[in-house]
Amino acid sequence: MRKLLLSLIFLAVGAQAQTAVIPLWPEGVPNAKANPGPEKIDGTFISNVSQPSLTYYPAAAGHAAKTAVIICPGGSYQFLAADHEGKQYAQWLSSLGVAAFVLKYRLADYGHPAPLQDVLRALRTVRAHAADYGVAPDHVGVMGSSAGGHLAASAATLFDDPAGRTGAALDAVSARPDFALLVYPVITLMPPFAHEGSRYALLGAHPAPEQVKAMSVETRVTAQTPPVFLVHAQDDGAVPVENSILFFQALTRAHVPAEMHLFERGGHGAGMGAGHGDFSLWPKRAEEWLRDRKLIQ
Repeated sequence: MRKLLLSLIFLAVGAQAQTAVIPLWPEGVPNAKANPGPEKIDGTFISNVSQPSLTYYPAAAGHAAKTAVIICPGGSYQFLAADHEGKQYAQWLSSLGVAAFVLKYRLADYGHPAPLQDVLRALRTVRAHAADYGVAPDHVGVMGSSAGGHLAASAATLFDDPAGRTGAALDAVSARPDFALLVYPVITLMPPFAHEGSRYALLGAHPAPEQVKAMSVETRVTAQTPPVFLVHAQDDGAVPVENSILFFQALTRAHVPAEMHLFERGGHGAGMGAGHGDFSLWPKRAEEWLRDRKLIQ
């Protein structure tokens, strides 16, 4: 069944490098709701996700770098900013020779651990079928912005967490990303620097203190956490810049390779940064980082 699905996808993709949508749980979504209602789309924002998927953007013809990235759009775990923190990133990565996959993951109506299960399933899926996508199984990374940055950072730190497994055969495949790109990410869910909307949507109104700490991913960094690239703006009024700083400090203590770029201005939610002054330089810095790590040519 999976081979047939992939064959249909590649027929759709063809030489035009068109996108294709890959169901994430073809055998059935874990803990599926009986009557979830239709997915909601408000412009480029998506909510009420009940059927997680990956939208595949093949590497640009002639530039294949054998690297893949799972992209987690932001949206406070309440919606997905699918265009400027999803599609635009995918098109940029594709132009660099990277196979990009935009993740549509479950949100507040499911709560933890559904988003973690979805991102780890995405990593396992792409790694298990790396040859079909023309990528190396040890060149599969993750990227995220805002709450999507929290999910990407969760993948980088909680890849072996039992909550991320569902009993499926793919659980045997490693879900550890080989690198992470985090853009103005939510990192901590603890005061004073937490993004309270993301914490509420993910953990509910009255989470236990130990759960809040466990999902504050700066506390979960180990020597096995993969290399990380971080971007944030000092004037971010939604997710304090201290989120990236806390994560960078934890990575440094664990001797994990990390690079962080902080900009004076850029606010929150700028995506690729067009029209935001120096903040728009971050994609070039990220490209250089990927090249230095031999992830692109």
